Amino acid sequence: MYFMDNKQHNLPHIHVKYQEYEVVISIPKGDVLEGNIPKSKMKLLQAWIEIHKDELIANWELTVSGEQPYKIEPLK
Repeated sequence: MYFMDNKQHNLPHIHVKYQEYEVVISIPKGDVLEGNIPKSKMKLLQAWIEIHKDELIANWELTVSGEQPYKIEPLK
């Protein structure tokens, strides 16, 4: 997540980098807003988003208001 990042994509989202890939994913549904990532990694990412959806939404609210987000258990 980037601070104050609600101009281009108005809905809650995260930016994900994996090797040479980069993708922007909506938090509510796990839809791709921009970019791409290998299919196998996308499935893991979407599962992680589903598990951490409440935490991600809370962090989205913090970051768009310029506050520091809480750490979330990373994808392993």
